[in-house]
Amino acid sequence: MRQLVLDTETTGREHSEGNRVIEIGCVELVNRRLTFNNFQRYINPERASEAGALAVHGLTDEFLRDYPIFKVIVEEFIEFIRGAELIIHNAEFDLGFLNMELALASKILGKKFGKITDYCTVIDTLAIARQLHPGQRNSLDALCKRYNVDNAHRNLHGALLDAELLALVYLAMTGGQTTLFAEESASTTSQANTQQHRSVTKTAPLKIIQATAAELAEHEARLAAIAKANKEGCVWNK
Repeated sequence: MRQLVLDTETTGREHSEGNRVIEIGCVELVNRRLTFNNFQRYINPERASEAGALAVHGLTDEFLRDYPIFKVIVEEFIEFIRGAELIIHNAEFDLGFLNMELALASKILGKKFGKITDYCTVIDTLAIARQLHPGQRNSLDALCKRYNVDNAHRNLHGALLDAELLALVYLAMTGGQTTLFAEESASTTSQANTQQHRSVTKTAPLKIIQATAAELAEHEARLAAIAKANKEGCVWNK
């Protein structure tokens, strides 16, 4: 099962007002395991970001000016997402922007790219969170706190960074493990990084702490007590 946790950054809140996508980030999960085969692109929106949006993502017009416009990366993006299950937080927002970009690229290139759902199915983690935690705050930051996902390095929003955090939240929220699935830590690259692909750093080896003789004796005593209290004995001794 191939899933892609997707997030975007944009020049503003409403695509109907001419705002554009400036970053796409996708984190790949295969059979609920992080593969680190990620997709991240900055995009020149050919317009300025609104002040409110710039305060959120910090991607300046000068920084984005040398990156390709959406029509240049559209086919690469479609091939990456094709056949996958997209996992998006507040999917309506991201899909609205991406479908608008596909429509604009269709007009410019004279090809019919359709909509995102022509290539993928979509899961909205905001809808899942609202079902699990009705009446509570269900922003990505709130979910990170609720599921003990470290987001201390999230000073600014970034599509790839937020997708990495959402991937860990999704695994925890849907009953899976988080750190046990990761052989390497999530990228903590800053928004000022001009590399096309952000690096993923390896975690330090886990320290193994052996149980003491006293702890082992206490453990055996507890198992013996469980066996004595149950007719079928203690399953951990079988």
